[in-house]
Amino acid sequence: MAKKQKKIKLKQAPSKRQLSKWQRQTRIRRVIIIAAAVFLAGILGYVGYGAYNDKIKPFREVVIEVNDTSFNMGYYVKMIDAYTKGLQPSQLYYMANLVTNQIVQDELVRQGAGSLGISVGAQEIEEQMKENEVPNSKAFRDIVAVAILREKLLDNYFGSQLPDSMEQAHIQVMLVESNKVADEVVTRSESGEDFAAFIDEFSCNPQAEGDLDWLPQELMPNTLIGDAVFSSESNELSKIYDNSTPKSIGYWLIEVTNKDEEKGIKARAILLGSKQETDKVEDELTDENFAELAKEHSQHTSKDNGGDLGWLKEEEKESNDFGDAFNEVVFNLDLNVISEPVKDKSVQTTGGYWIVRVLGKGEHELSNEVRKGLAQNDFTEWLQMQRETSTINNYLNEEKENLAIARVLQRR
Repeated sequence: MAKKQKKIKLKQAPSKRQLSKWQRQTRIRRVIIIAAAVFLAGILGYVGYGAYNDKIKPFREVVIEVNDTSFNMGYYVKMIDAYTKGLQPSQLYYMANLVTNQIVQDELVRQGAGSLGISVGAQEIEEQMKENEVPNSKAFRDIVAVAILREKLLDNYFGSQLPDSMEQAHIQVMLVESNKVADEVVTRSESGEDFAAFIDEFSCNPQAEGDLDWLPQELMPNTLIGDAVFSSESNELSKIYDNSTPKSIGYWLIEVTNKDEEKGIKARAILLGSKQETDKVEDELTDENFAELAKEHSQHTSKDNGGDLGWLKEEEKESNDFGDAFNEVVFNLDLNVISEPVKDKSVQTTGGYWIVRVLGKGEHELSNEVRKGLAQNDFTEWLQMQRETSTINNYLNEEKENLAIARVLQRR
């Protein structure tokens, strides 16, 4: 029996009208897709541009220029981070300006060393970084490189130019607080007592005084001493007044002017540089002229306010800036009673008398310490000349410094 053939149904060709409709729909879809793509690209571009302006562009901005070398904000951030490792966040604001100066100084050293033909190799930097266990980053590499250059300048350049010997003097020195103390030391020394024995008793800075061995005039503690030493005879004892040298001693005259259970005590004070000066001011002092004498004589920053220190709380004394000697007295004073002079070795005041004894003078071989000191002096003068003959531009301001510090804190 023959099989029944299946009829094949042929698709009908689209009409011109249908073709035209499909083409319109395709064009519409294409336009929609293109418009969506353009819109999306615009959104992404806008967001990207905003992110670039906010997060990228500020850190590519040049903030420091030293001659032909420029440093951007990103580098500044990395250097703040490197130089402030281990410091408290609050200390970064103080350090920001110091880091700016350090970047300039380091670049002056790099450029100056290069002009003298002194360089540092990558292997030298690597060895120093490994030896000192320094993090491997560009900031630390730059710091290490400059440290090596500085050492080469001091030892191989400036140190090599020094003579083997030069005129020097062997001296003993001591800074005392007043003319009265100086006279006592001189009298007792001339009667045969050991000068060195007076250091602990009378010296204002015993760690930096005493027998200084042989020194050239350039390394004397200051110009006043240098001039006196090289114009005096051996074993001569000189007394030299110096109104600028800082010393670690002061004397407070304190008065409590008000007391409050919540606020604490309100105090005012005068800080003086010697017991002799303190006795003189104390003789003149009254409640009425306290502010006037504070403005005239005090070496504390409160002098401009007539010695007014504001309100102080005993429970906060560990964190104030006045020290144990001051705090021990001020919170135990009766109201409106001026204290006896309070001796304080934790403060810094200026002025005093140098007592100098010359033990010997003449041509003398340079010790290693003296060579280092002279080389450092020459390096400092050279660096200052580099600074004066360079074009240095600093575009940083408080806003940019705060931005840099914020970025450093984000990274930690």
